[in-house]
Amino acid sequence: MHAMQYELTLPAAYDTGIVRARVARVGHLLDDWAGLGVKAYLLRERGVHGSPVSQYAPFYVWNSTEGMNAFLWGGPFQGLSDDFGRPAVRQWTGLAYEEGVAAASPALFAVRHRAPVADGAVYAEVAAEAVEEAGRLARQDGAVLAAAAVDTSRWETVHFSLWEHGTPKADGDLFQVLHLSAPGRSALTGGRQW
Repeated sequence: MHAMQYELTLPAAYDTGIVRARVARVGHLLDDWAGLGVKAYLLRERGVHGSPVSQYAPFYVWNSTEGMNAFLWGGPFQGLSDDFGRPAVRQWTGLAYEEGVAAASPALFAVRHRAPVADGAVYAEVAAEAVEEAGRLARQDGAVLAAAAVDTSRWETVHFSLWEHGTPKADGDLFQVLHLSAPGRSALTGGRQW
């Protein structure tokens, strides 16, 4: 499992309806993408749910690096780069994935929480805590799914969760889910990823 995200921070006066219309027009194109577990088309708007910025920030959970590479090098990402400029693409190695107690519900909101791995940390303990947190999130009321991953180039963990409501019991940045492509969700391996 691999996680991936890029963020397009929009000008304060930007009409987020443009992003919504784009997702409505092209979001379905990844609904059957080989190697993709889940893509959540995410938007947060300045002043809404406490967000300091307007941002389009899709989050991906991949079943295979081949699917991820085909996306990045095979066309769809080129279109986004042509429209908005090339963003930096963050990638994390999967630590845990869990279906939530509301797995059958539509995902309306997402929470992303990034945290540095402290100098001197015991890596096995950090990984175990990330796995435990993914499980805790998945057991919360309204949780659709939860994942945990790590970026060892920055020594940072990320927790990503989808929710059926806008009051999740999770810390982090809250996003609206504009569309969810989940062609390989059922193939994502649950639990610890090693």
